[in-house]
Amino acid sequence: MRQLIGLAAAVPALVAGIVAVQAPSTAQIAPAAGAQAFAACRACHTLNKGGRNGVGPNLNGVIGRQAGSVAGFNYSPAMKASGLKWDDKTLNEFIAAPMKKVPGTRMPIGVADPAKRAALIAYLKAETSK
Repeated sequence: MRQLIGLAAAVPALVAGIVAVQAPSTAQIAPAAGAQAFAACRACHTLNKGGRNGVGPNLNGVIGRQAGSVAGFNYSPAMKASGLKWDDKTLNEFIAAPMKKVPGTRMPIGVADPAKRAALIAYLKAETSK
């Protein structure tokens, strides 16, 4: 009987260990999820250094950059006057609801899902610092 009780107590730990070994890490999920989240953004934005501006500005080096400051891009007066500096917090707020964060911005599309925003921001940080 003691052996059965000991075995019953060990099974949850064994199962947890198996699940932990099989579950992908956040580092493995984030790049794919971020790339997938950015797919919709590609219609307007590029990421590569020296990349062209499209309907939206090139996002290379966006982290730490003053909003409305990419040379050659025609920003809305609202974005130019926003005073924002792009970091995790401001990107998260802006991407969640662009027109709420910067009334008068020309960016009409937001990402409501917090997990998608987090993956997107992680992807932007990795891809635009190259």
